[in-house]
Amino acid sequence: MYGELVPMGGGDPIPLLEKKLVIGRRETCDIVLRFANVSGEHCELRVDDGYWFVIDRGSRNGTKVNGVRVTSTRKRVDPGNTLSVARHKYEVRYSPVDDLGALGPPPPEEEPMREMLGKSLLDRA
Repeated sequence: MYGELVPMGGGDPIPLLEKKLVIGRRETCDIVLRFANVSGEHCELRVDDGYWFVIDRGSRNGTKVNGVRVTSTRKRVDPGNTLSVARHKYEVRYSPVDDLGALGPPPPEEEPMREMLGKSLLDRA
């Protein structure tokens, strides 16, 4: 196990069993959330250098980390952070070193080049 998502309103923890997981309403997702406001393939969690990152897959109701919406780039999810999938909130629990073998400082929170390429010239100025 590589960590867990703990529902903030109560309920059973969801184990993170792989280093890449798709979260959504479809039965083919790795983590299935059967809520009407969760998209078919809502977001993706993946490990990079011992830390979890989330990528929104164009969901209608959004993905947030600590209340900040995840846009076109990936966002690091540190231990103890709140991951919101639509309106459903989870505390993310894991140990970068013990669970995921992290060495050294955490990788950058977002992919700066990908974010830069996604902006117009006027936005960059």
